[in-house]
Amino acid sequence: MPLTRRHLLGLGGLATAAGVLGLGACSRASTAAAENRPARQFPLMRTDAEWRRLLTPAQYAVLRQQATERAGSSPLDREHRQGTFTCAGCQQPLFSSSTKFESGTGWPSFWAPLHGAVGEDRDTTFGMLRVEAHCSRCGGHLGHVFNDGPRPTGLRYCMNGAALLFQPGAAQQDSNGGWRVPLGSSPTSGA
Repeated sequence: MPLTRRHLLGLGGLATAAGVLGLGACSRASTAAAENRPARQFPLMRTDAEWRRLLTPAQYAVLRQQATERAGSSPLDREHRQGTFTCAGCQQPLFSSSTKFESGTGWPSFWAPLHGAVGEDRDTTFGMLRVEAHCSRCGGHLGHVFNDGPRPTGLRYCMNGAALLFQPGAAQQDSNGGWRVPLGSSPTSGA
């Protein structure tokens, strides 16, 4: 059977429909994962209605529903001033600008959080095993941690800019005199 223009247009339509349905399924899967997660307790707890009132739609989607912003969409990826990156949900200091690096991924990336500021959970959504990073104070989803970062930790905390705020000024330093390196990570792994 020869391939005609009609067949190509039909295949293009099917591909477009599959892409649209696939994107919808991904966003629903992320929301479903957030809803099916067991309730956890954090020092700062709010109702869903309070979070919706306090956060922008993008912040709510990322922090409370574990959404991921589009790569390259956050101005914080291009933020190079000295300062501290805080949680957009509760303003807890999370990362010092001194640990930020250009990962080329399109998301703000850091090689270490401030001590005790970021918690981690196992994330198995979309059939992958990843490490999810969340604010230790309010539980807001920040992004994911990967083992392909620079020295000294070898980690890349790949964060959604919508989950962060930037406070310019003197960068907050780790009060314990060192950066937190999670158990099971290798300081020599990564690029």
